[in-house]
Amino acid sequence: MRIVTALALGIALLSPVVSLADTVITEGPRMTVVGEGRVTAAPDMATISLGVLAEDEQAARAVAAMSADLEAVLARLREAGISPEDLQTSGLSVQPRWSDRSYDTNGRRAIETFTASSEITVRVRDLDRLGAVLDRAARDGANLLHGLRFGLQDPQPREDDARRAAVAEAARKAALYAEAAGVTLGPILSIAEQGNARPLMMRAEMDAGVGASGVQVAAGELAVTASVIIVYALEPR
Repeated sequence: MRIVTALALGIALLSPVVSLADTVITEGPRMTVVGEGRVTAAPDMATISLGVLAEDEQAARAVAAMSADLEAVLARLREAGISPEDLQTSGLSVQPRWSDRSYDTNGRRAIETFTASSEITVRVRDLDRLGAVLDRAARDGANLLHGLRFGLQDPQPREDDARRAAVAEAARKAALYAEAAGVTLGPILSIAEQGNARPLMMRAEMDAGVGASGVQVAAGELAVTASVIIVYALEPR
């Protein structure tokens, strides 16, 4: 048993020593570039935030008046071809309006009236009818307009085009830098997307005048942008 132990120890002592330095893999030179892609598209849908506001000395009557006007607006929007899934209540409030002149027995400002309001979000998928939809809503009691936003019903194809453009721009910049620095581009080590590809409104106009043909709206166009970070290995020439 002692002979075997001594033999094993001798073999271990004769084996080459492996240092930690021998196992370290150097990363080598690399280049990091950012590419941005941008494509444009004509919007094919609009999202409207509109609402109804009513005022009365009694809160219950203000809510009742607001509800009646809101139901008329919703009915007219459905008649205009807006699907139920494209109508959504996005806000509801009842607030007192305080007097600047009248005070109660405790010296506090008195409540003059109550305002009841409700906001709905409407998606219009046929932009040719957008002006008429706004016109009908205004005529049937919608007296609040909080926003009009254009978009794409299926943005993914244009987002993918922007991503391709971003990668192409990163490759162009990397080739330019490598040539200027006198090095050769190696393989791509990593690709990462910055944020998410998204459509941005470039131009849109809205005429608040209501006429026989409805509110005049110009949809303009959308810019869809994407950004990527690409890391390349570098090789000497």
